[in-house]
Parts: sequence; structure tokens; C-alpha cells
Amino acid sequence: MDRRDFLRSTLAAGTAGLAASAVTSSAASMQVAPSDRLRLGFLGTGARAHQLIDACRALPGLEIVALCDAYTGRAERAKARSGGSAAIRPDYRAVLDDRGVDAVFIVTPDHWHRTMALAALDAGKDVYLEKPMTYAIAEGREIIAAVDRSSRVLQVGSQGPSSALERAAREIVKSGRLGQITLVRAAFNRNSAGGAWLYPIPPDASETTVNWAQFLGSAPPRPFSLERFFRWRCYWDYSGGLATDLFVHLATTIHHVLDVQGPSHVMAAGSTHRWTVTHEVPDTIDALLTYPEGFTVTLGCTLNSTGGEEGVHIHGTKGTLHLLGDRLRLTTEQPGDDNRWVVRSWPESLERAYYADPKVQAIETAGSQRQQTSPSGEEWVVRGEGEDVAHVRSFVEAVRSRTQPVEDARFGHRAAAVAHLVNQSIREGRRLTFDV
Repeated sequence: MDRRDFLRSTLAAGTAGLAASAVTSSAASMQVAPSDRLRLGFLGTGARAHQLIDACRALPGLEIVALCDAYTGRAERAKARSGGSAAIRPDYRAVLDDRGVDAVFIVTPDHWHRTMALAALDAGKDVYLEKPMTYAIAEGREIIAAVDRSSRVLQVGSQGPSSALERAAREIVKSGRLGQITLVRAAFNRNSAGGAWLYPIPPDASETTVNWAQFLGSAPPRPFSLERFFRWRCYWDYSGGLATDLFVHLATTIHHVLDVQGPSHVMAAGSTHRWTVTHEVPDTIDALLTYPEGFTVTLGCTLNSTGGEEGVHIHGTKGTLHLLGDRLRLTTEQPGDDNRWVVRSWPESLERAYYADPKVQAIETAGSQRQQTSPSGEEWVVRGEGEDVAHVRSFVEAVRSRTQPVEDARFGHRAAAVAHLVNQSIREGRRLTFDV
């Protein structure tokens, strides 16, 4: 099977799998008994939660029955969006105490993830936990232990591993078609106030509609601030900034597609160049990761420009695989050397003898042709049912089968640890060992 046929069959298999999944889903929507329905609670109903609510509503057998948020307006809108029958609870513990809730979606600022995840697992709930899994590295080990102790299902919410594109990319890498992989370049850039998390604040937000103490939780005491509440990713108290928001997505994709667990060393640099008034966290970061499998990863992110090449680019000795949103592109290497500019400096008799060798002629001809033509490549648009719907489906299937999903607590811990070590490297100005 040549490269073209291999990729065509790989992508066709992925498409067929999606079609079969859709058929199964459609059949399930007619067969799910009331006793088999999963009753869901949402802890946190901000903008990201509303996207997940839409995904839940698109799948059969799911019912959102309880909601909790520190801003009343978001909770009320989430109730309407989820069908109008969900109960709004004043405290997340009331959702966990509700025996009518089978599983919870934790969609809060990062500093609440550990507390809510541990409480949910102890309460016997299965957990969909938004990325990053943790606010600090040590929290990952606690959550893993709680999952093992409770035998509950936990899935981290970085959607890539459930996508058709990543499944196809993973198969291509496994096939060996890229040759020896030595480098991965990945970038995620933005250039807008919204992209920098300076989201609009609802006009009715005030100390009356926002429960400030509930938002702070274990974070350091601060005076009431709508900016901190609605733009929390800008502040170290609640977030790890770019690394935990965007690098976690990149690390998740790299770990999944290349089937690796984490780097051996991490080194990074970052600073706040533009958003100095509004951001405590850096607006520009570059990181260098060394993996024990024998390749290097560069991660880049800025909130100040979208001019660079984004996506994940896996470079091998035989080809490079580019993951670009919903597009997958493969460019192939054409080996060969054109050493004429070097050999022409030799004594003339040695130059003639060199080119008289048939093996040298073949290598030099290939090298000359490679310089005259761009690498060949093919590109596909790989669209599934939507990453959010696919990832929620993965969670539901894991809950119903009582098996841990691909992006389980251990996976989520290692992806988040990359981001935490990037931030630590920036603060300490040194290379760190990945030992988590």
C-alpha cells in the first residue's frame, strides 16, 4: 500500500467510525430508558460551560438537573439553555449531596478544580473536569489517588483526543510513514482583547449578583473586583495564564498523537509586553521541551500577533505531519544531496572520479531535483461531529462502560504538569526536570 492509499484508508476508516457512532447514537436516542439516563450537574456555568451544555443537549440520554454558579445571571441562563427544569443550587456541595445527580461537569476557574474534584469523587460522582486538571502539580497526584480510591470515572476536558483528526494523525504516526521523529513545533496565538481574556462584563454584575466569597474559595483574600471575577485568567491567584490555558491543549495533542507521557526536561521564557496594566500573567511565552523518546518540542504562544504559523507540526526524516484545526496535511521528504559547490573545490581529477561513481550520481541527481521542487504533499479536511460533542460522548461512554477514558486523571496530570513547569521555569529562570 503506498502513502496515498494508506492515508486514504486511514481517513476513510475514521469517517466510517464516526458514521457508525452517529448511527449508534441515533438508535440509542430511541432506546435509552429513563432508568439509564445520566443526570448531570454543572459546577460553574460560565461561557465554557454553556458550550458543554450545548454538547450535552446534542446527545441522547443526558439530562441536566442541577446548576451552581457564583453569578446569578449565568446560572439562570444555563437553566434556560439546558431545558428549563434544572435546579439552581446556591452552593456546589448541594449539587454533590443530591442523589439524583450521577455525574458533574466542573467548569470553574483553575483554583477550584482540586477541591471540587476531590469532593465530587468522595460523593460518588463521575467527573468531567475542564482543563487544566490542576492549579498546581501536587494536586494531580491527589486527584489520581482519589479516582483510584473511589473507582469513579474522571475525564479531563481538553477535547483533542476525541477528535477524528487526532485519531487519524495518531495512526499515521504509528505507521512509521514520518520516519524518525526528532522535532515537534507547536503554536497557538491571538491578537485581540477577547483573545487576551478581557471579556465583556455583564451590566448587572455587582456585589448583589456576584458571590465574591464563593468565587475566592481558597484563593488569597482580595477586595471585590468584577475584573478578577470575569477575567480571572489574567491573574496568578486563579490561573496559570497562557501555559495552563493554551499550552495544555498543545501538550495534550502531542502526548496523544505521539503516544508519550511527558518530557524529561522543560525550559521556558516569557514576559508581559503589551497587556501590562491588565495582566499579571505573561502575554508571550516560548518553551523548549526534551522528550526521552528522542525528540524536541517547541511551544510558542503570544496574545499580541497571529502572524506566525500555528498548529502542531510533527517533523520526521521521511515526512512532516501538520495538524491545522480541522485540516491534516502531510509533506514528504525527498532525500538527496547536491554537493557540487563543495566538490568543485577539489583537485579536478578527484572531482571527475567522484562524479563517475553511479551511487554518487543518483544521490546528486536527487538532491538537485529536491532543490528545484517543493516537497510533495496532500491535505484533507477532517471534520467529525464537533470536538465538544465528541468529547462529551467519550465521557458518557466511559461512564456507561465503567472504564477510564483516554484523557483520564493520569493523562490530565501530565499535560497540566507541562504547563506548570513552564511557568516555574519562567519564574526561576532555569531548566527543570520533569518528574511528576
